[in-house]
Amino acid sequence: SYFYGIIDFTPVKEASWFAVPNFTAPKFELDAILYMIPVVIAPIIEHIGNVIAISNVTGYDYTKKPGLHKTIFGDGVATSVAALLAGPPCTTYAEVTGAVRLTRAFNPAIMTWAAIVAIMLAFIGKLGALIATIPACVLGGIMILLFGIIASVGMETLIKNQVDMDEPRNMVIIALVLVPALGGMVLDFGFATFSQIGLGAIIGVILNLVLPHSKKEEN
Repeated sequence: SYFYGIIDFTPVKEASWFAVPNFTAPKFELDAILYMIPVVIAPIIEHIGNVIAISNVTGYDYTKKPGLHKTIFGDGVATSVAALLAGPPCTTYAEVTGAVRLTRAFNPAIMTWAAIVAIMLAFIGKLGALIATIPACVLGGIMILLFGIIASVGMETLIKNQVDMDEPRNMVIIALVLVPALGGMVLDFGFATFSQIGLGAIIGVILNLVLPHSKKEEN
């Protein structure tokens, strides 16, 4: 990217070495709160899926220890603290699962120290400016690999659990999850908007609850 001349280091030169993030006091607005309540459903489902995927990748069942109740609670606390500090939304990201699988770095302590270092580096202005110079095409290339790995982890999960793909019920659920999630479908109810991965996850949960099981599956 540098040799193609698409990187501008001017922001790095202009940035100071030490910079305090822009902290602002939170504002509580009823309309925003009511809007976010249904939206929370999607990150919860995504969180559970990511924890299960990480468990499959590492060979350790994190749904039992520390348990989903603790991981979801930690996710909620992190999101609340970030909002109080006017930070960006926090959620579990599927990209991390792909990165963990590539690096084989399974020790949770690594994530803890990485978080601490990230907080410290947030006060180094030149570093933030340097990261911001990474071209979108480079980040896009990384995302292609990581999201592709996430897809492979999902297929591996289906295989490990011996999901019968000849079963019409399973075919319908998977098809109606993939199309809205990958096709960019959006459902706007006015008070809340559901789209892509979040919408696909909600559809999958609802279909799994309402679609009847065949006699073959029941036996």
